[in-house]
Amino acid sequence: MAPPPNDVRRFAALDDVDRAILTELAADGRLPNNALADRVGVAPSTCLARTRALRESGAIRGFHAEIDPAALGLPLQALVSVRLKAHERPAVDAFRARSVRLPGVVSVFHVAGADDYVLHVRAASADTLRDFVLDHLAVDPAVQHTQTSLIFEQARGVG
Repeated sequence: MAPPPNDVRRFAALDDVDRAILTELAADGRLPNNALADRVGVAPSTCLARTRALRESGAIRGFHAEIDPAALGLPLQALVSVRLKAHERPAVDAFRARSVRLPGVVSVFHVAGADDYVLHVRAASADTLRDFVLDHLAVDPAVQHTQTSLIFEQARGVG
């Protein structure tokens, strides 16, 4: 049986060079292969092969541009905590599958504690955010309770 997705044992075979590649790409995903190879101390061909292997293994999930949400017309961000009524695996899995497809959802976190999920949501306005909660969460038969926290500022960490 394979370890769960967040289990570090999935990546037990990674060595120091692989971890260095991941660290450099986490800091700058646009780093050209030659510069990446130079920073981690391997030949460009080796670096390219290792980066491909890291993508194939799932260690690198993808590359993206970090865009200011206001530039997309979505200046308001919130974290919406969701408590489910039932905790059987089918209900939990179904909620996760639905929630990642909801409009404005950036990330979905399955968490421990009083709440089951935290949704990172972007919206055009407070009215749009209210409508999101009312139209998608409050009417969901699996949802028992929601709590919305506005995000005043977001800063990206190095880790």
